[in-house]
Amino acid sequence: MTFRRVAAVASKEWRETTRDRMFLLLAFLMPALWMVVFGYGLVLDVEQIPFVAVDRDQSELSRDYLYRFIQSRYFSYRGSLAGEAEADAWLLSGKARAVIIVPEKFQERLRSGLPVSVQTLLDGTFPLRTDITKGYVVAINGALNEELLADHLSRNRGLTRAKARELARPVTLEVRYLYNEEVRSTWSTVPALVMLSLMVSSPLLTALGVVREKETGSIYNIYSATVSRLEFLAGKLLPYVAISLINVVVLWLMAVLLFAVPFKGNPLLFFASSFVFVLASTGIGLVISLLVRTQQAALIITVVVSTVPTILFSGLVVPVSSLSRAAQFQAHLFPGMYHTNIVRGTFLKDVGPAVLWTDVLALALYAAVLGIVGYRLFSKRPRS
Repeated sequence: MTFRRVAAVASKEWRETTRDRMFLLLAFLMPALWMVVFGYGLVLDVEQIPFVAVDRDQSELSRDYLYRFIQSRYFSYRGSLAGEAEADAWLLSGKARAVIIVPEKFQERLRSGLPVSVQTLLDGTFPLRTDITKGYVVAINGALNEELLADHLSRNRGLTRAKARELARPVTLEVRYLYNEEVRSTWSTVPALVMLSLMVSSPLLTALGVVREKETGSIYNIYSATVSRLEFLAGKLLPYVAISLINVVVLWLMAVLLFAVPFKGNPLLFFASSFVFVLASTGIGLVISLLVRTQQAALIITVVVSTVPTILFSGLVVPVSSLSRAAQFQAHLFPGMYHTNIVRGTFLKDVGPAVLWTDVLALALYAAVLGIVGYRLFSKRPRS
């Protein structure tokens, strides 16, 4: 393989890319646009849950109970209702996701030492958010029960407030969040979006670029040229690898500066592994481009092959360990899962090569296999 010939093919491909302004805009704008759209749209934090209240007691204690929800950042108070009939209308319209119904004699029963039941209606349309909302409600009720028990012990046993609180809570739970101390979903999703943006753009640009040669007929010049198969493929891929590496830097800067995601790891490990991932993803586009004849077919197949499995099986939204065994097997067949482990490990955990070497090796094997397949598929003789 002669470097001069590779450079000549790469230079020609770069001129073709820069001549098409729409294609060039797509090359650099699409990854950043995906990052912005999904970064702001894919928010998994369950906060500001709209709720309404039905207070049948209208007492000091019932108002204090509802105020605990109102002042919480997890709930958004939308008003008080007269009865359950109105509550059903709010839930059906989606204007409220929760309804809290405080019964009559709420304060009277509690002051008398009697139990009381508070009904909470939750919209179960989104099961995961519903379960989290239920957890918030249980936590607020638990805090109230603890305070009421502490007040009872303080009044009847003559204990100090602090001592009564200790007796009301004999087992103390201390939770320490590691790696994502603020428990923000953007800290988890945005690094994975670096992977998703590259996994969408790199194969697509490569596939469209190679197939463009077939549609314009310029690929026949290659058939008659002295350049070898390897030189042609290397020169053809080089501009798209370079564009993808520029996008890696841009996406990294967006994650750190725009979304304020902390980067705790080794930058060299991150960018080196991203380079290997780019080789693997452009390899996917290369193989697809050699199997189809039109850019429209290349576009459709690339989206199906790269985007859909990446969203479902890469760990972007759901951890791979939580998937079924069949889904986990499929996840290991695509490069997205391995790069997701790398970007999250380097961004949030400061994980080094001792842990991530298997993921980097998997990406390298993926890139090598795709390169070999692409080399075998490409022929300098025109196919009939």
